[in-house]
Amino acid sequence: MDNGLLRQQGHLFGWSPVLFAVGISLYFGVRFEAGIALYAGATVALLACLGLVRLCPDGLRALPIGLALVLAGGLVAGVRAHSVAAPVLDFRYYGPVEGRVIEIDRSASDAVRLTLDRVVLEDMSPARTPARVRLSLHGQQGYVTPEPGQTLILTGHLSPPAGPVEPDGFDFRRMAWFEGLGAVGYTRTPVLLARPAEDGAAGLAIYRVRVAISRWVQTALPDERGAFAAAIMTGDRSAMGQEVLEDLRASNLAHLLAISGLHMGLLTGFVFLVMRNALLLWPGFTLRHPAKKVAAFCALVVAAGYYAMSGGNVATERAFIMVSVMLVAVMLDRRALTIRAVAIAALIVLVLRPEALSGPGFQMSFAATTALVAVFGFLRRFDMDWLPRRLRPALGVVLSSLIAGLATAPISAAHFNQVSHYGLLANVLSVPVMGTLVMPAAVLAAVLAPVGLSGIGLWLMGLGIRWILFIADWVSGLEGAVGHVHSPAPPVLGLLAFGALVIVLWQGRWRLAGLGPAALAGVLWLTTERPVLLIADSGALIGVMGDQGRALSKPRGDGFAARAWLENDGGPVAQAQAFERPGLSIEGRRQEVRLGSAHLVAVRGKMALADVVDCDGADILVSNQQARPGRSCTVLDIATLRDSGAIAGYLRDGELQLVSVRDRTGERLWNSRRAREVARLAWR
Repeated sequence: MDNGLLRQQGHLFGWSPVLFAVGISLYFGVRFEAGIALYAGATVALLACLGLVRLCPDGLRALPIGLALVLAGGLVAGVRAHSVAAPVLDFRYYGPVEGRVIEIDRSASDAVRLTLDRVVLEDMSPARTPARVRLSLHGQQGYVTPEPGQTLILTGHLSPPAGPVEPDGFDFRRMAWFEGLGAVGYTRTPVLLARPAEDGAAGLAIYRVRVAISRWVQTALPDERGAFAAAIMTGDRSAMGQEVLEDLRASNLAHLLAISGLHMGLLTGFVFLVMRNALLLWPGFTLRHPAKKVAAFCALVVAAGYYAMSGGNVATERAFIMVSVMLVAVMLDRRALTIRAVAIAALIVLVLRPEALSGPGFQMSFAATTALVAVFGFLRRFDMDWLPRRLRPALGVVLSSLIAGLATAPISAAHFNQVSHYGLLANVLSVPVMGTLVMPAAVLAAVLAPVGLSGIGLWLMGLGIRWILFIADWVSGLEGAVGHVHSPAPPVLGLLAFGALVIVLWQGRWRLAGLGPAALAGVLWLTTERPVLLIADSGALIGVMGDQGRALSKPRGDGFAARAWLENDGGPVAQAQAFERPGLSIEGRRQEVRLGSAHLVAVRGKMALADVVDCDGADILVSNQQARPGRSCTVLDIATLRDSGAIAGYLRDGELQLVSVRDRTGERLWNSRRAREVARLAWR
């Protein structure tokens, strides 16, 4: 082991964010909320590991450092989770809601959606009132056009953020906890203005500028071109139509909308090249000052302004950190694109937002960047002079798209259950236009805006965007453009990432050992078993897997859970179509099914539950109402399901085994009022 670690010296820093991420994963993976005693013990262990570093031989010092990084990751995640603690609504609320607008976007149903802070709810003390709520606007609106900073009043339906729709599914409740959202809901009544927007808060002032720029761009560029331009310039995607978004997703071009590493890289790269070449035309300056470093500093300033103007969301923050690390490396006479630079950026992101680790944005962006740095670093060993110079840029674009696409494809498929078969083609035809026309034109529009000539830049942007939208529409319309896959088991992505990182980071022939975990991940994914039974936490929807796919118990209602189940099965069809499938015996508001030796009866509504005598011979009774106690079967009523969360059923040797969300997650700060109370008392 000593000699093995010695051979890795100089290359071990790349493992730092990996080990830090292991600690974060351990924090989120346990089924209990740690008390202050455990945090104190972990801190002592961390300090002990750091103390051991000097006592260990050179070849073994990496071991206590690695353990210290794991402990640090867990501690940072725990501190972050407690630092964002805020009240969470624990019941369904209907009544007046007052709050200040801090964000305006659109929901999945294409409704205008508001995020409010300074929330006031009727008959609720400030200590119990959520710090932020998010509401979708339905019904007749138009009395008030929501603006950032306005204080609005409305009559809303609010509920706690929902948990996963199935065990091991996406946990919106956890995401909401870290975003400070204590309740979500909607209103069907007109929104009224309580107080106009205030001057003062810098964040809202910048947001108002963003909204103004977005509207200005959409006025100058009509239809979807303006919506696309507003999205890449300000991060405002509220004007994008659902049909265009679907085309972009199907062609694997949706990443062009998000202000991420691609946009930051294209923007700062363009500014860097322009500034450096401009300074080189000024010999007096370049003889006294390093033009390359000055250009890097100017690009960094532009990147910071772009970050502020785009709203500073997680994806943009991650991109800004990565670009900043690389530009600072240039200013320090270091190579910009190295595994070390990527590792530093990943560490910074994970320290600031450890919860980002499980998100597709973090995983895809760092997977693509790491793969690109590793592959192009490997290619530097070979003599490429035989390639014609004119072909090298085109080959670089094709190769970059191929590498990034291969690196992110399994992550995208695991999170979104979708594979774009012609994504490489769409990116090869679109990314060069994005880099050589759209982003430079955006800079040109910003530079010319003070003299009233921004229309030139916006017109050029419109040409490039028109081409990208054309490619998205064409590729998404090709036969077999999109494939669907079922969700993998939880260990799959971790094994895949570990195998890939061994191949990239380990030095020597043993790096090929990373193929083992990667192959095991593929086998586990292929053999992942989908639940034969799914029960929504509302008690109003069940899904049973049959020969033709999952059959659902109703054609409408609980649409989010229904859509997620079908997508996770790898067969996203309309809910009404899944309702028509065989597998369930349905009579009015009563459904029956036999799964192995278990007989299940599900009823919706008080009258349907009242008609059930004891359990009507069923082994499992499901209801969206509260059932009387003392029944002779397993009862999964609304009270039980609210505590346990959604339930999945698996057949094992003819027996139906039930697993709930709570069985998988345990009681954590974001899903249990009791856990929050225990943690609050423990930390006093």
